[in-house]
Amino acid sequence: MSKSKVAILKTTPATVLKDYHRLMNLADYQKVLSKEKETALKMNISWHFFYPGSSTTPWQIDGVIRAMKKDGYDARRFHACHNRTVVIDAHLGERENKQICVTEAHGLRNIHLYEDEEWIHINEAVGDLAEKFLVLNQVYSKGFFIPKRFIGENILHLPTVKTHIFTTITGAMKNSFGGLLNEKRHWTHPVIHETLVDLLMIQKRIHPGIFAVMDGTFAGDGPGPRCMVPHVKNVILASSDQVAIDAVAAKLMGFDPLHDIKFLRLAHERGLGCGDIGEIEILGDKDVIQEDWHFVGPFNKMTFAGRMQHKIYWGKLKKPLEWSLKTILAPWSYIASVVYHDFLWYPTHLKRIKNILRSDWGRLFHNWENIQIPPDDLKSPGWQEVGTSPAKLKKGSLKLLLRAFRILGTTLKEAPEFSTRKKQKAST
Repeated sequence: MSKSKVAILKTTPATVLKDYHRLMNLADYQKVLSKEKETALKMNISWHFFYPGSSTTPWQIDGVIRAMKKDGYDARRFHACHNRTVVIDAHLGERENKQICVTEAHGLRNIHLYEDEEWIHINEAVGDLAEKFLVLNQVYSKGFFIPKRFIGENILHLPTVKTHIFTTITGAMKNSFGGLLNEKRHWTHPVIHETLVDLLMIQKRIHPGIFAVMDGTFAGDGPGPRCMVPHVKNVILASSDQVAIDAVAAKLMGFDPLHDIKFLRLAHERGLGCGDIGEIEILGDKDVIQEDWHFVGPFNKMTFAGRMQHKIYWGKLKKPLEWSLKTILAPWSYIASVVYHDFLWYPTHLKRIKNILRSDWGRLFHNWENIQIPPDDLKSPGWQEVGTSPAKLKKGSLKLLLRAFRILGTTLKEAPEFSTRKKQKAST
């Protein structure tokens, strides 16, 4: 049996487009993603505001699209794909993170799974595979629904390298979480590691091809996926093995994949991928795997919100509060999250963003709209110039506050506990 392969390259803005093309081919993506099948480019938006390391980067999307075009993929057969959460505004997020700048420039369809897309019951989608789930049958006693359009199409995940307060690290495997579970996926948080394993089993059943391209130009340490300390790491990764690419990312961050990351250990033990670094073939800049970034991880300096979430799902507050998250009272937690993260934490930590925006990648992001490479130019290796003036944040405190209020309103309007009832009333 052949080894799982993970391609790793060091990159710069001047070579990033060329590097993404080389990276994907080192990892044999053309053998995995059929040109005859529809391919979903699954975006990651962990925050609707820009925060380095938190969400799919514009050069990551641009590099992947240009590589696929260069290799003969028809752009009419792949599309951007987004999910939403009750606390993240995906439409705002794709604008603030400049993702939509790229997809529109290339003329890609931009699909939001929660808008006018059909979802089908899991039993209809995967049949008897559902009997093998570790936890999803217990979490959802009546089953759950997944997007019908996913069945039979390839998926290409676009995660970033970062830590996470629930799963220690997050990457390719967790990028399926928002896309495959609808409305009440927060019910799975107490058993999140087992849930990710179940979701990988589902992906292997419904997708003819699964591939991941991970951006570590920015990487996030600390209580992610939002309130992190961002670092410039200049690394990109790719693999058709979702377990292996997450294991390599974990290793770079300073973790032992099989010892420290439960979902990787569970997936490895079940043969869903390889989480053993010694059994993974590293391609490209092989010496990068020897790096240890010494990330402290998400649990060392948790935010107030993170500590409360841990107490609710696994600690002293589980008995008095967790039950409310499965009732019409659940929106209290959505409101608390938006108030803490958008009203309090983000405006008081803008210095972190300002500091990292002085880097080459930060200047590329800041100046993106003015220096975008024409979409039909498939030869440019990257950006020789990323802007001469220091990048500055233009958001004032009042503007941030107004946006936070709008997000709070959207959170309440789209809360599944309320929207489901409205749909039920409308159908009677």
